[in-house]
Amino acid sequence: MTDTLSLLKLRRSVPPQFLTAPGPDGSQLDELLAIAARVPDHGKLSPWRFIVFKGAAREEAAGIVARIFREKNPQASEDQVEFERKRLLHAPVIVGVVSRAREHAKIPLWEQELSAGAVCMNMLVAAYAMGYAGSWLTNWFSFDRQVLSAFGLAEDERMAGFVHLGTPTAPITDRDRPVMADIVSYYGT
Repeated sequence: MTDTLSLLKLRRSVPPQFLTAPGPDGSQLDELLAIAARVPDHGKLSPWRFIVFKGAAREEAAGIVARIFREKNPQASEDQVEFERKRLLHAPVIVGVVSRAREHAKIPLWEQELSAGAVCMNMLVAAYAMGYAGSWLTNWFSFDRQVLSAFGLAEDERMAGFVHLGTPTAPITDRDRPVMADIVSYYGT
């Protein structure tokens, strides 16, 4: 138990530009995804799925992002287009977590969407436990229907986020955390 608590106290997101190879691969990636999927899931709906971007597929996905950014921003400089393209090229492995929450007689959409968020967090914690680091991000293309369609999402699916995974290029430092007294209240007191 102490090891788990220590891990949770130390886990820290690392921006993708500070992640490098190696990233989880093969059976380790399979295990990571299986752990990520062990989240509260009322009704056993699995209201999420994964899209793994690695190797040449990252380059292809980055090209899609750059092309669509250029189409939607014809005034953008080549440096700006390149910046957008590189968003999917820093980390060696990126997992898109797709929310496929759908109307259900008993389970609200909100619960299904929260389950997708829990998947992302479980993945980050598991990656950290495996010796990797990561970051859960959304960018403009997480909400762009043209990009999402090119990535294979159905019309009723949304991107919960992209989890960038790899090995940190420098020691992981902490950031300021909220003051607990500012965010905790007790009902009835």
